[in-house]
Amino acid sequence: MKGEWHGKRAWAEIDLDAVAENYRLVRSLTRPSAKVCCVIKANAYGHGAVTLARFYEKEGADFLAVSNLEEALELRRAEVTLPILILGYTPVEAARVLAEQHISQCVFSLAYAEELSREAKKAGVTVNAHFKVDTGMGRIGFDLRDEGYLPSCTEALSRAATLTGLVREGIFTHFASADEGEMGEDFTKGQLSRFLTLTEALGERGIRFSLRHAANSAAILDYPESHLDMVRAGILLYGLYPSASLRKKAVFHEALTLKTVVDLVKEIKVGETVSYGRTFLANAPMRIATLPIGYGDGLFRAAGKKGLSVALGGGFAPIVGRICMDQTMIDLSLLPFVEEGAVATVFGYGGESVTDLACRLDTIPYEILCAIGERIPRVYWEKGRAVSVFDRILP
Repeated sequence: MKGEWHGKRAWAEIDLDAVAENYRLVRSLTRPSAKVCCVIKANAYGHGAVTLARFYEKEGADFLAVSNLEEALELRRAEVTLPILILGYTPVEAARVLAEQHISQCVFSLAYAEELSREAKKAGVTVNAHFKVDTGMGRIGFDLRDEGYLPSCTEALSRAATLTGLVREGIFTHFASADEGEMGEDFTKGQLSRFLTLTEALGERGIRFSLRHAANSAAILDYPESHLDMVRAGILLYGLYPSASLRKKAVFHEALTLKTVVDLVKEIKVGETVSYGRTFLANAPMRIATLPIGYGDGLFRAAGKKGLSVALGGGFAPIVGRICMDQTMIDLSLLPFVEEGAVATVFGYGGESVTDLACRLDTIPYEILCAIGERIPRVYWEKGRAVSVFDRILP
């Protein structure tokens, strides 16, 4: 991604060309008869939900998935028309809103189904429902964590799926260890087997669903047999693997780069300290720069202790001292030509990859991306130029 965007103290650049390539690769890897659902919860994994939703709509995606009603309504208010599935809980009192906004709801228990049905009938509407089955994730869903639960799960789902006020649009499950390579194979195949057995048992009762879906990003690559009627693509769309353990690989491109500027350069003497707690002590004369970005923007406080260096001036400058809420200090001793106003890449294109940073911090790329704060504007690049800016604080 070429060029810079100045005018803010810190910003994230999202390469829409990379996102397009990733989406098209996911589409090519997916069973031709299966739909593609783009998961854009948590502000599209930090990339900007509204812009990405519109982009996937233009690219021909079939569905969008979010975490909650607020995320879904943000998209509807932005005039996104694609079908939207809420993957988590929504208060049943919102039945009318779900129906009027054409938002599909995850239904995860008989009790919840009955309450949602009651509210839908009271409002005189019908709600599109995707019935969630817990085949081993251990979170929400009709309980099928073991084959012994099949009779009770089948009975509960039979009752839930025939309630008035609910339209049985889909049924789905979520894999717990599809991204663990050979280590997760037996468990993942067990989950899929239980799910398919359940749908067959329901079919024998005349209860069928137009959309059966189970495959997440990892399963899109490693378990093509799980593609069924729709896949749910998440982290792959943003150019990152769910884990390094996947057995099948494809060339995805990281889409997000986090940048900031140098706002002050100063000299410090031997024995002087930097930042809170005075944990960094200069053992030689040094050039120190301050960056106007900190953990309030999503830069993990632990990154300094773990040796993160930012890229600027043709080299890398290590973080020194503790990262503050709004500011971070770096050592410019080996970069004598860097001055105030220089652009620094915290991570992404031209700097440390999100995957490498996640390994350094003993976390996952998802957490780093989702942590990027609302006060970081998202700048979208296409064909080598900035085409739009989305700022949640100052739209």
